[in-house]
Amino acid sequence: MNREPTAAQRRVIDAADPVTGRLRGTQAQLTALVRRGLAFRHPRPPHDHFLTPAGQRIREGSPGTPERQERQEQPRQPAPSTGVFAARVGGAREAAPPSDAGRLREVRGAWQGLLELRRMTNPDGSTDRPCGWERDHLVRAAALALEAAGHQPETASSPGYRVRTTPQPEAVAVYAPDATVLSACADTLERAGWQPGEYTEPRTRTRYLLASPRRT
Repeated sequence: MNREPTAAQRRVIDAADPVTGRLRGTQAQLTALVRRGLAFRHPRPPHDHFLTPAGQRIREGSPGTPERQERQEQPRQPAPSTGVFAARVGGAREAAPPSDAGRLREVRGAWQGLLELRRMTNPDGSTDRPCGWERDHLVRAAALALEAAGHQPETASSPGYRVRTTPQPEAVAVYAPDATVLSACADTLERAGWQPGEYTEPRTRTRYLLASPRRT
């Protein structure tokens, strides 16, 4: 079956919630996306519609495209002015949000949305371990867990955590300014359903966490 959406359906996909994949559109548009395998209707009231992994891939660009490759090489930074939530992965070029209170509300809402996505998509309805969306967005998922727990990301003006990709298919690296913060990040990720381990880079002797989503 051809799963390429129409222009109207693509607009619905592009407007999906960036964390949960929740969709808004006409009933006809949502039904058509379900038929194409790009969305599913949740069985519990209020029976909202959400992107499937195939729909998420269309929303973000197919693997191998320049857009997708650019995102993999350097995670997109938050753009508060657009109203679109993005997890803060940390880095010297990352700017602090214009409003700490506003950012706190966004992070709390995103984390609650992610827990709901876990409940809906994990086969047993569990919220204590990562779901498929998190396995497809490792850096963003780990960064959201850290920020939601109150950890501060590194910015141009202050130290903090940094979350980065690794050569391993289901693991991220987490760096912190000192051993105390690194240990606290490990505790947070473990409570959020990740399996963190502390390692040392052979050449630089820098300590870091290697964290993977827990499966059971």
